[in-house]
Amino acid sequence: MSETLLGVALDAARTNGIRYADVRVVTPQRYLNLAVRNGNASSLTSSLSSGIGVRVRTDRAWGFAGTSELTPAGARQAARDAVRLARAASRGAKRPLELTDEAGPRDGRYATPLREDPFEVSSDEVVALLTDAERRLHASADVKSGIASFQAWDETKWFRSSDGASFHSRIVQVGAGVSATAVRAGMVQTRSAPGPFGGDFSQAGFEFVRGLGLASRAEEVGKEAVQLLDAPACPTGPTTLVLGSSQLALQVHESVGHAVELDRIYGSEAAYAGTSWVAPEAIGTLAYGSAGMNIIADATEAGGMGTFGWDDEGVVAQRVPIVAAGTLVGVLTSRETAAHLGLARSGGTARADGPDRSPLIRMTNIDLQPGDRSFDELLSGVKDGVFLETNRSWSIDDKRLNFQFGTEVGHRIVNGELGGLLRNSIYAGMTPEFWRSMDAVGNASTWHLWGLPNCGKGQPSQLARVSHGAPAARFRNVSVRGG
Repeated sequence: MSETLLGVALDAARTNGIRYADVRVVTPQRYLNLAVRNGNASSLTSSLSSGIGVRVRTDRAWGFAGTSELTPAGARQAARDAVRLARAASRGAKRPLELTDEAGPRDGRYATPLREDPFEVSSDEVVALLTDAERRLHASADVKSGIASFQAWDETKWFRSSDGASFHSRIVQVGAGVSATAVRAGMVQTRSAPGPFGGDFSQAGFEFVRGLGLASRAEEVGKEAVQLLDAPACPTGPTTLVLGSSQLALQVHESVGHAVELDRIYGSEAAYAGTSWVAPEAIGTLAYGSAGMNIIADATEAGGMGTFGWDDEGVVAQRVPIVAAGTLVGVLTSRETAAHLGLARSGGTARADGPDRSPLIRMTNIDLQPGDRSFDELLSGVKDGVFLETNRSWSIDDKRLNFQFGTEVGHRIVNGELGGLLRNSIYAGMTPEFWRSMDAVGNASTWHLWGLPNCGKGQPSQLARVSHGAPAARFRNVSVRGG
C-alpha cells in the first residue's frame, strides 16, 4: 500500500512548473513512555500515528503538505495542496532556487540492528525494572522524590523522489534513566544518571536499557543527592575547569551543533532560538577553538540517535568534518543550502520529525573527538580548579555566542586531585573564547556517545533525536560561580 501511495502522490505532483517532488509515507510512527515515581507507576504514554508528506518545488520556491489519510485520494490531495502552495510562494520569491545534484538510493534499505524489540517487551517487565531502580534511589529520608523512566521510538518510512531515488527504513531508539531529589530545610538538590534529560539514549533495542544497569547506579545517585545538601557552593571567579563527558556533550550541542546549521548561518531559520554567530564567508578559516578541537558530524555512527541510511531528501548518510585542529572546515547542510554555498553536494542533514513536517537541517551525531590525556592527566597540574558534570540548566543567546550552564554536581580540584562536592555550580563564557581555552582533551577512556531525545527547532516546532560523543576536557580561565 505504501508503495502505491508514493506513486499516486508523485504522479499528482508532476504538473506544469514543478521541477522536483519527493514523498514520505510514515507508518507506523510509535512512541512509548513509562515512568515510576516514588514507588508508583506515574506515566504511561503510548502513541501510534501515520501519514504522508509531499514536498515540491518550482524554480523559485517550495511547497509542502501532509495528511494522515493513507488513501490514494489523500495522497493525491496532499500533492495538489503542495503544488498550490509552491506556486503561491513563487510569486514572492526574490531569486531562483537551486539544489545540489545527488545520486540518491535506488530501492535502498536501512534498519536499526535489534536484539530485543522494545515494543515487544511487556510493560509489566519494564515497570518492574523501573520500580527496582527507583526504590534504590531512596537512600535516606531526605530523598523526597525518585523517578525512573523509559522511552522508545519506532519510525518506519518509505521515500521516493521525482529524481528516481527511493528507500525504506525502520529506525528504533530507546533510553532510560533515574533521578533523585533530596530536600532539607528549604534546600533542594537533584542528582541524575546516566545523564540529564531522562538518562542516556541510543538507536538500539531494549538490550541497551538492560545494559544501563539502572538498579546498580541508583543507590549512589540517591546518596549523592543527599550529600549535595551539605556541600558548599561552587566558588566564584575565573578558574581552571574540567568538564565531564555528558556536560561537554551538551556544550557541543548548544555552542557548536546549532551554530553550524547552515540555515541558521544564512538567517533563514531564525524564528526558533535564533541564528548563528558564524558568518558564511568564515567557513574554512574561522578559528573556532584550540588545536585540540576536532569535531565530526557522523550520520553513520553505530548506535547514534542521529544515524540513518538517507536523510529526508534521499541524500546518503555521511561523516562530515566540522572543526579540524580548531578551524571551522564544514557545516550542516541541505541540498538547497549546500548549493547556495557553492558546494557540489549536500551533507545529508535534512530531516523532519514526522510526515506532517517539511525537512529542516538537523544535527546528526556531532562528536568531539578524543585526545590523548587520561582523566588523571587532565587533573594533574591543576593547583586549584573545579570539575563539573551533568547538566542542570542551560541558557545561550540567539546567536549561540554567549552562554551560561549549570550542573548538578561539582568537585574542587586541589593539587591535581578531586576534592569534595560542590553544589549549584555554574560556568559561563563566549563560544570562541571558551573553545580556544581548551588546553587538554581526554582520551577514549573518558569518551562516551550520549543520546539526546529532545532537540527543538523550527516553527511549527519539530523535535529531533541526536547524539553527541564527547570526552572529558580541560579549559583555562573560565568564569564559574555558585548559584
